[in-house]
Amino acid sequence: MPAPLPTLAPCLQEPFVINFDRQKVTGWILVVVSTAFILYFLKVRLFGSGPALEKKEWFQFIVSIVVLMIGTMNVRLAARRARKMKDRQ
Repeated sequence: MPAPLPTLAPCLQEPFVINFDRQKVTGWILVVVSTAFILYFLKVRLFGSGPALEKKEWFQFIVSIVVLMIGTMNVRLAARRARKMKDRQ
């Protein structure tokens, strides 16, 4: 007699959970996007030839620097929280 086929019952008993830190992922997304914009701005707009820079573009550049700082803070705070949780266990 052949062996019975496996069923899905054991899989359905335990919930499927992806364990990741949203704060850390969000921080890295902010860092990558803002760094890409800063590099684009410096390479293409500031050091490249073209029309004069407008106030709007300078504002976007400053905002991207602020977003870079916020993303860095998110990553660092997520790491600090993970260390505290590890120390408690």
